[in-house]
This record gives sequence, C-alpha cells and structure tokens, in this order.
Amino acid sequence: MGKVEVHTRLLAPGSVDYRKLKYVVIGARYQDAWIFVRHHERITWEMPAGHIEPGESTDRAAERELFEEAGATCPALQPVADYQVTAGETTGYGRLYYAVVHELTRQLEFETDEILLSADLPKSLTYPEVQTLLFRRVMEHERAEKQN
Repeated sequence: MGKVEVHTRLLAPGSVDYRKLKYVVIGARYQDAWIFVRHHERITWEMPAGHIEPGESTDRAAERELFEEAGATCPALQPVADYQVTAGETTGYGRLYYAVVHELTRQLEFETDEILLSADLPKSLTYPEVQTLLFRRVMEHERAEKQN
C-alpha cells in the first residue's frame, strides 16, 4: 500500500464554521524555547494538540490540551489560523493558536511521556507535513507580534 498524500491549507482565523473544527494545535513558547511533546505511544515530537470535546469551545480546548500535554498554563492564547488537512479522501479542520507560557508544572499526565524545549522544529515529527507548515505560521505570527 502506497503512502497517503497529505495536503495542508492555512485559512484565516475564524473562517471555518466552528462546527467543522475538530482539532486544536498550540505553538507554545516558554522563555526562549518552543514546547514540543512526545506521546507515550510514539518516538516522534509534536506541538501540543488534541481533539475538541463535544460542547467545548476551541479556546477552552486549546487551554486544556496545553495543560494536559505540557503541564503549561497561559493567560491568553491567540488564534493564528484555521487549517484544513486532507489525507487521501478524508478532510479535517482545526484551529492553530499561539501561546506564551508563563509556567510549566512539569507534571506529565495523560498521554505525554516527555517535553522538549527547543529553539526550532525537531527533525523527528509525528506529522511532518502538517506540523512544519503550522509551526512556520506560528513563527511568522510571533515575529509580527514583536514588530508591533
């Protein structure tokens, strides 16, 4: 069986109907490093992310996932983009956030085995096609924030 082609498209934040959104991804900055997590069933890295629970807002899902996966708290998350991922014949939608984390509890609960603080995107990514594009977009957002 051949590899499934994955296509990711960035969209303006808030442009996707919230009922279609299934995921949140958070580009989280702690001090001078980006936060990446390693799921206990994988050997690869990813940005903190997860599913939006039924009845949960995207903002609340992003706060929850950031805490559950990285033990991180953030007073304000900023929506950066909505995105569309098509893998084969399946399409899903999510919202990308930027967060400046003030505190890491270092309590790893749920499915995270390890946290990596890195100046750049790790080489070994769980979803390289998606994560690379989302990470670049978060970095652009951060640069624009610093210029303002």
